[in-house]
Amino acid sequence: MNKRVFVLPGEMAVSRQPSEIATLLGSCVAVCLYNKKINAGGLNHYMLPTGEKEEMKGKYGDYAIGKLIEMMRRLDPNLRNVEAHMYGGAAVVGHLNTGAGIGKKNVEMADTMLKKYGIRVIRREVGGENGRKLYFNSKTGEVQVRLIERSELTKQIVEKKQALANRKIRVMVVDDSSTVRQIIKKALELDAGIEVVGDAEDAYEARQMIMELDPDVLTLDIIMPKMDGLTFLKKLMLHFPKPIIIVSTIARDGSKQKMRAEDMGAVNVIDKAELKLYEGLEKASSVLIKAVRSASVMMVKKRSADEIGHI
Repeated sequence: MNKRVFVLPGEMAVSRQPSEIATLLGSCVAVCLYNKKINAGGLNHYMLPTGEKEEMKGKYGDYAIGKLIEMMRRLDPNLRNVEAHMYGGAAVVGHLNTGAGIGKKNVEMADTMLKKYGIRVIRREVGGENGRKLYFNSKTGEVQVRLIERSELTKQIVEKKQALANRKIRVMVVDDSSTVRQIIKKALELDAGIEVVGDAEDAYEARQMIMELDPDVLTLDIIMPKMDGLTFLKKLMLHFPKPIIIVSTIARDGSKQKMRAEDMGAVNVIDKAELKLYEGLEKASSVLIKAVRSASVMMVKKRSADEIGHI
C-alpha cells in the first residue's frame, strides 16, 4: 500500500493504484465501488440525500453516487464488473449527525441510485447509533470498519433527548417588555412540543421563577432594569446553569455583547432585529423554535469563578 487518502464530507476518491481510502461517518453515507476485473475502486462521502445548492453538490447523495459511477466508468465502462459496499446512516448525536432521520434517507438514496445503475450491493453496514471509521483497499476491495464508541457526553445527550421526547420542552422568557414576552411566547407555542412555563421582566423575578419552574431553556434579554442580562447570565452559569439563548437588540454579529455572552456560556445569541417581532409571528417562530429545540438537548456545565471571572 503506497498511497493513503482521507475523504471529507462532499468529497470522493477513485484510484487504480493500490491505495487506502479512509473516511469517518455518522449519519452520512459512503458508497464504495470496486471493479473486480481491473482491481480498482473508490468511495464517496455524502451528507444529504438530495439538494439544490451548486456549491454543495458533492454533499448530496444523488450527485455523489452518480459522479462516483462516472469516475469508475472512465476506468472500465462495463458496470457489470462493479460491485458496491454501503456504510453509515447511523442515528448519532453530536458533530457526526446532519439532522433527524437523515441517516435513513441517505441509505434509501444509495439503494435507489445503485438499483438504477444495476450495481449489486455485496455488503452493507448501515443504521445503528454509532459512527464508523472506514478503510477501503482500492486494490482488493476489502473494507475495514471500526465503530466509534459513544462518549459519556454523547450518552447524556441521548438520555436528555429521550426524556424530552415524552413531554414538552419547558421554556422561560425573560425580557423587560411585556409585549416582547407575549410575542416570543406566541411564536414558540406555535410548536406543539414547546410550552412557555413562565415569563419575567427582570433578573430578580426570573431567579425565583427558575427555582420554582425548573425550565429546560431560557430566552434572556440584555438591557433590563435592576440587573442586566449579561450579569444575570454570569450568575446563572456560576450557580444554576441552564441552556440560555440571548435575545437582544445589542447582541449583533461582531458586537462585544455577543462575544461576551458566548464566552460566558450562552448556547445561542439572537439579534432581535432578525426576528421581525412586530411584523407577525412567521419569522420569529421559525428562528426561535429552531433555537429552542437545539438548546434543549445541550449539556451546560457549571462554570467556576476562575473560568468566568475575567469575562
